[in-house]
Order: sequence, then structure tokens, then C-alpha cells
Amino acid sequence: MNKILELVDKYIVPFVFARNNEPLLFRELLKANKMYDDGLNLEGKIPGTRVRIGRNILVFLVIWHVILLPLSALFHRELAKIDCHLLIIAAVIFTGFFFGTYSIFKAWLVDRVSLKIIKEAWHNHYPHFAYEKHHQQVSRLYGKALDKELPAKEIQLYILDHMIEEE
Repeated sequence: MNKILELVDKYIVPFVFARNNEPLLFRELLKANKMYDDGLNLEGKIPGTRVRIGRNILVFLVIWHVILLPLSALFHRELAKIDCHLLIIAAVIFTGFFFGTYSIFKAWLVDRVSLKIIKEAWHNHYPHFAYEKHHQQVSRLYGKALDKELPAKEIQLYILDHMIEEE
């Protein structure tokens, strides 16, 4: 499974996503981290990152056919004997399944890229705090800072002070 994820990161992600090399600003990191932790859709929400829809569909079609063509070749004789009415119903079901899995694939890819960008920005802004250990704490503190309506200049200090206190 790790091999597949490495291939996705190495070939599919750069092909499907357009990115600039600018790191996220501190405020953008906090917003993206909070949205990611809250389970919200990050497509179009991370600055400098854009999904190329045509390329995403192309990659999905290739993956779909790599899976589907061997299966259809394997079960060709059984499929040829089925009544045409059942095949029409099966085609409708497979079409729905196709579009459903495309949505899942696209959301998974966006989440994967978003997490990668958030971790890169985390390393720039919080080099002394591990992402896996502190991301939920920072998300919670950022939410509190927004509720208190702190100015943008004070949010970083507020979060760092509370992170150090809680350590």
C-alpha cells in the first residue's frame, strides 16, 4: 500500500494539481489546519493550489479501466449470456458507481494534497512542535482566538503562549 501511495505522490499529484512554490502564510496555515481538522472540504480553499479537473478525470479513467477491463475480460462469457435488459440495468448501476467513485477519488486526492501542504507549512511556522501531536491543539486555540476576536497580529503569540502553558 505504501508503494501505491508513493506512486500517487510522485506521479499523479504533480500531474493533477497546479501549485505555486510559495509557502502558506501563518494565518492561511491556521485556517487550513482548522478546516482540515473539522473535516471540511478544502478544494479551492488552500491558496496557491488548484485541481486540474481534466487531468483528474483522465487519471481516474485510466485507473478505472485498469481495474475494469481485466474483470470484463475475465467474465466475458458470463456477461455475453446475460439478458440484454439486465445488462442495461447493470450499465446504469455501473455508471452511478463510476461517478460516485470519481467523487470519492477526487476528495481523497484533495485531502492528501491538503495534508501535505499543511505539514510543509507547519514545519515552517512551528518547527519545534510535531504536527501529529499538536495540530488539534492549534486548531482549538485558533478557534478560541477567533471567538475572542483577537487581532491578526496577536493570534500567533496567543497560540504559542497557550501551547507552551499546556506542555
